[in-house]
Order: sequence, then C-alpha cells, then structure tokens
Amino acid sequence: MEEDHATPEQLAAIAAEAEGSEISVNYKPPAQKTLEEIQKLDEDDESLRKYKEALLGKDCAAADPNAPNVQVTGMTLVCDSAPKPLVLDLQGDLTGFKKTPIVLKEGIEYRIKISFKVNKEIVSGLKYCQQTYRKGIKVDKSDYMVGSYAPKPTVQEFITPVEESPKGMMARGNYTIKSKFTDDDQHDHLSWEWCLSIKKDWTD
Repeated sequence: MEEDHATPEQLAAIAAEAEGSEISVNYKPPAQKTLEEIQKLDEDDESLRKYKEALLGKDCAAADPNAPNVQVTGMTLVCDSAPKPLVLDLQGDLTGFKKTPIVLKEGIEYRIKISFKVNKEIVSGLKYCQQTYRKGIKVDKSDYMVGSYAPKPTVQEFITPVEESPKGMMARGNYTIKSKFTDDDQHDHLSWEWCLSIKKDWTD
C-alpha cells in the first residue's frame, strides 16, 4: 500500500481528507509591524517609498489619537425597491435598534453595507459576522471576509453579496440579528443587535 511508504505529513493529509477536518500546522505568522515601522523600511528605495505612499497615503495619523483603530460608523440595507433608506447609525446608542425593526418586503434582493474607518494601524482580516434568530432559535449564520485595510481619513465600505429576504406566510415575522465586526486577532471592534421585520409588502 502507498500509505506504508508515506511520510508522516502525507499520512496526516490523508487522514484529514478522510475526516474532512483541518490540519494543524506549526505556522507562525510574522510579527505585525506598526505603520510607522513599515513606512521607515527601505527609506532609500525611492520606488518602494512611492509605492507605499500610494498604498498608505502620505499622512495616516488619526485626527484623534485617542480614537480606536477601527470605528464602525454605520450599517445600510441596500435595496433598490425600498421606499426609504434602511440605515442604522452605529456611532450612538445601539440599544434602541431592537425596539424599531427594519421592515423588509419578503422575497426581495438586498445587500448589507458596513461603513467603517481605520484610524492608525493596518488591520488584517476584518470580518463581518451575523447570527439570525427567530423566537429565540438560531435560523441562520453568515460570516463575510472583509479584508485587510490601511488607515485612511475617510470612511471605507464593505458590501455583502446579494441576498434574498425570506418569503411566504411562514417566513413573515420578526427576526433578531446579532452582528459583529472583528478581525484575525479576534478583536471585537463592535457588536450590535438589530431587528428585521419580514412583511408581505413594505407598508403592511
């Protein structure tokens, strides 16, 4: 059998494939460098300096040095047929969202847009995660890879792929969504709960 001559690494790969599990490897990512350290690397290389300047900007310092590195400023349900903007301001009181559900017509296509700022350092592996509950039971879970971003003085945006709202009499009703904006280092940049009310029409 080929397994008799396989290396330990090959056997581990075969076992992992058979079990559908991931292999744990002894990989350690390089230590993360600050933006200042990156900007000072290879200062004598003019072409590299210009490339980094184009990528990171000339001045990436936050206006407020006490501001968090990542600020989630808002969430929007992007839907062309909606009679009004479906926006949540995530910079103030987050507790009121559960009392005022966002009404969404059944069976329509929409996308979720997250608006955020990166203030001071490059952030790796940003993710938007949400879990959907109905009557206390989890009915859906979605994780979206947002990506890695350099600091910018302006708001940046991420938009999810197109989704379709539930439809049918049994699907109508209120849903509670627990959302979280995190990253590869498991930093919880913001967590919030909001409600969605699926109705037969926008004005029901």
